[in-house]
Amino acid sequence: MSDDQNAGSEILVSGVFDAYTPAQIARRIEAMGVTKAAMPAVPLMTLSILAGAFIAFGAMFYTVAVTDTGLGFGPTRLLGGLAFSLGLVLVIVGGAELFTGNSLIVMGWAHGKVRFSGMMRNWMYSYVGNLIGAVAMAVLAFWSGYLQMNGDAVAATVVKIAAAKTQLPFEVAFVRGILCNTLVCLAVWLCFAAHTVTSKILAIIFPISAFVALGFEHSIANMFFIPLGILAAGEPAFLAAAGIGAAAVPTIGGFVANIIPVTLGNVVGGGVFVAMSYYFVYLYKRD
Repeated sequence: MSDDQNAGSEILVSGVFDAYTPAQIARRIEAMGVTKAAMPAVPLMTLSILAGAFIAFGAMFYTVAVTDTGLGFGPTRLLGGLAFSLGLVLVIVGGAELFTGNSLIVMGWAHGKVRFSGMMRNWMYSYVGNLIGAVAMAVLAFWSGYLQMNGDAVAATVVKIAAAKTQLPFEVAFVRGILCNTLVCLAVWLCFAAHTVTSKILAIIFPISAFVALGFEHSIANMFFIPLGILAAGEPAFLAAAGIGAAAVPTIGGFVANIIPVTLGNVVGGGVFVAMSYYFVYLYKRD
């Protein structure tokens, strides 16, 4: 092979395997925000419903993975985090509009490339669409008989998860929401450094596994976990399998009390801790 051919091969390999720099990532995410803010309503809502369903698939996988593992606390949490990563893999690689990830649009807004109204429009559509997709999946999961796996053990896990989430104090749920979406948006940030599907999946796994293992709170995941827990708790056999007291039974009121602080925390974690931090580093006072 000639020297020119070798040089060409090196450039090609470099272009495929070298990650984008953080400054390039910031520009790419800003451009993404511009596109998302201008997306027509029908595809935006459709992709948002899909994102809610995709996160629900990850949540379903998580629930089965952590049920009766016998591995101990830490390894079980890690296993659950790896399983839950499926949700963001489907969102990023498959293509969907996830409210929590769309917190990064703040970068484009702060730099004057996205109007505030466009950002809020995207957030409204993605949030409502995510809710529809996640709740619909909760109903389908309930009807599917999935909860009866392993002698109702999966149902017991679902009820316990929902009960624990609805018992969180406001301030705890808020802080856990901040920490959760910091890691979720960092996972999205890392994906924008990647050139290949494999690289994107690897970039997703560790931050998402971490937030799940650490017990942080994701608003869209909770749109699946808590409604499914409410449905499951309505079945006496499932409630008995969970072994929780009447005061801890998940309710719609408990769902609302959880989702408000978690959503606010997610916005702060993604929009302030990640988007604004990188904006000041790479985009502030730059054309």
